[in-house]
Amino acid sequence: MTSPDAQQPEPRTEPGPRPRLVFKDPFDQQTSDDTDRGWGEPSGERGLDWYRSQRPPHHGEK
Repeated sequence: MTSPDAQQPEPRTEPGPRPRLVFKDPFDQQTSDDTDRGWGEPSGERGLDWYRSQRPPHHGEK
């Protein structure tokens, strides 16, 4: 056992660049599945026929 009066060498700490944590907001970037191209559809304007074909069955026909 060492005596309490014995001095222990202090560990050396060298100053250096501290690592930075950079958190980006994931909602700032658009993912591929947010686009028509990501769903495999051609890009461009959709006509009235497309919207009518996407109507859920419980909305009925008009």
